Amino acid sequence: QVVAVYGTLSDLLSVASNKLGIKATSVYNGKGGLIDDIALIRDDDVLFVCEGEPFIDPQSDGRAQEELTGSHTDWLTLNVGGRYFTTTRSTLVNKEPDSMLAHMFKDKDAWGNKQDPRGAFLIDRSPEYFEPILNYLRHGQLIVNDGINLLGVLEEARFFGIDSLIEHLEVAIKNSQPAEDHSPISRKEFVRSLLATPTKSELRCQGLNFSGADLSRLDLRYINFKMANLSRCNLSHANLCCANLERADLSGSVLDCANLQGVKMLCSNAEGASLKGCNFEDPSGLKANLEGANLKGVDMEGSQMTGINLRVATLKNAKLKNCNLRGATLAGTDLENCDLSGCDLQEANLRGSNVKGAIFEEMLTPLHMSQSVR
Repeated sequence: QVVAVYGTLSDLLSVASNKLGIKATSVYNGKGGLIDDIALIRDDDVLFVCEGEPFIDPQSDGRAQEELTGSHTDWLTLNVGGRYFTTTRSTLVNKEPDSMLAHMFKDKDAWGNKQDPRGAFLIDRSPEYFEPILNYLRHGQLIVNDGINLLGVLEEARFFGIDSLIEHLEVAIKNSQPAEDHSPISRKEFVRSLLATPTKSELRCQGLNFSGADLSRLDLRYINFKMANLSRCNLSHANLCCANLERADLSGSVLDCANLQGVKMLCSNAEGASLKGCNFEDPSGLKANLEGANLKGVDMEGSQMTGINLRVATLKNAKLKNCNLRGATLAGTDLENCDLSGCDLQEANLRGSNVKGAIFEEMLTPLHMSQSVR
């Protein structure tokens, strides 16, 4: 159309709208320059009027615009694991220019003939994990539908090299993890575990927190309580035969009349615990091992401890009245201020032990002079 140009730019747009039957909003010159002042128009200029879309030279089928802007805005379709996604090349390229997707689609012919019969570019990845990645590239927000595993999306983000999304996903995964529950295990919970464990299977309770729990009269034979927190527990009359209590915390616990045959309590902490009337003596010859244990202030009155290993254990201020310690290993043991009255120490090894202030009155068997004590 040839029209007279006069008045203001708004007048020109109004005339162009009427003549061309469109709602003209922008005017470009022949080289794609946007005209914002009617004074810039020269005689014989060829003008291009549009409704707001970017300038496209009709003589070049849009190629000049791509060269001018340095980016591609053409639409394309992806076939990701059999599911189709339609997006623009700029979506895949602009937000993460160093990603694998950007390198794939930066140039139009980058993928050659790797297209399905419908012309969609083939990508052999999971579509459910790809969708959140594509949406992130579209609007910059991480949105994942319910039921989608964030770990799967994270793996895809790493595969495609979407670095900024990786950070978002790692934070989201961390926040989605349930808070660690450090509350003590109750008797009910533990009994449920006992009942669910086959008789011939080993029940491992290493490092678990049983603090203050009532575990009295339970059958706890052969259970692994290594490094568990059993402080202030009620274990009276419990069967702990051959249980592993190595480095466990039994401070302040009550184990009166418990069966401790062959128990393993190396380096355990039983300070202030009550072990009155316990049985450590195994008729089969398996000896209880409390080597290096902290037994300060324990009350072990009347316990059967024939052959027990208490080497280098600490028994300071402990009550061992009327205990059977026949053949016990007490070498290097701290027995300071212990009450050993009425104990049977026949054949006990006290070499290098500290018996300062210990009470030995009314021993069932005299202490042999050949045994070296401090």
